[in-house]
Amino acid sequence: MMTRTVVLSEDPEFLAELSEYLEVLSSPTRLKILRAIEHRPMEIREIAAVIDTSYENTKKHLNKLAAAGIIKKEAGLGRETARGVHPVWKFSLQPGGLESVITSLGVFSSGAVPAGFGDVASRVRTVKSMLTGGEAPPMLLLAQGEEDGRVFPLNSDSISIGREDPVNEGMYSPATDIVLPASYAAVSRVSRPHARLTRTGDQWLLEDCESTGQTHVNGVPLGRGERKPLVEGDIIDLANGVGSARFVMIGPAADEG
Repeated sequence: MMTRTVVLSEDPEFLAELSEYLEVLSSPTRLKILRAIEHRPMEIREIAAVIDTSYENTKKHLNKLAAAGIIKKEAGLGRETARGVHPVWKFSLQPGGLESVITSLGVFSSGAVPAGFGDVASRVRTVKSMLTGGEAPPMLLLAQGEEDGRVFPLNSDSISIGREDPVNEGMYSPATDIVLPASYAAVSRVSRPHARLTRTGDQWLLEDCESTGQTHVNGVPLGRGERKPLVEGDIIDLANGVGSARFVMIGPAADEG
C-alpha cells in the first residue's frame, strides 16, 4: 500500500465543514444549477425554467450554494418587458468555476480520514464523479511558487515538465507540456525539461530527465531510468528547497497495489 503525503486535517471543525460542503454538492438539482450558470449569470426564473423546477425550489437550492461559497449573487438587469427593464438578482459561479470545485474535490479525496467521520474520501469521489460524469481528465495542481493553485490537465500521452527556456522556445509543446515561468530558474534547480509524464493505458508514469535537482515522489527521489506509476494524491517535487516546484496528482491514475 502506497503511503499518502497529503492528509486531511484532523480538526473536527474542518471535517464538519467539508461534510456540509459535500452535502450541498451531492444534490442532483444543485448540480444542474451549477451547469446551468457555468457560462453566464442567470436570474432565478431563468434557472428554474432551465432545470424544470419551481421558482421557490430553485431559490432554496441557490441559497444553499451561496451559503457554501460556491456561487455568488449580484444585481443585474432582467429581460425587457412592456413596462421597461427591471433590476434582478443574477447568480453565477465563483471565480474558477466548476474547474475550481472539481480541483478542490480532487485535493480532498487525496487524504486519509480520521475515524468517526465516515468515509468522507469516498463521498468526495462520488460527488466529483457526479459533477464530471466520470470524464474529468487527470491533472496536476501546482502547490507552491509564483503560480500556486494553477491546474494543468494531462491531455497528451507524453508531457514534459520544466521551466521555460526563452533561448530555445521549441523545446516544449505549449498546448500539452507543463512549462513553469522563468522565476523558477533564478531561485531553484528546476531544469528544462526536468521530468516527463507518459501515459500507458490508464496509468501515468513519471521519470526524471537527468535533472540537476532530481525529481521526488512523496519525498523519495526517482532513480536513473526509473518510471514511477502515479496514484491520486501523490506529491511530485521538482528539486528541493526554496523555489522548487511542487505538484499534487489529482484524478484518475494507477490503482494502488
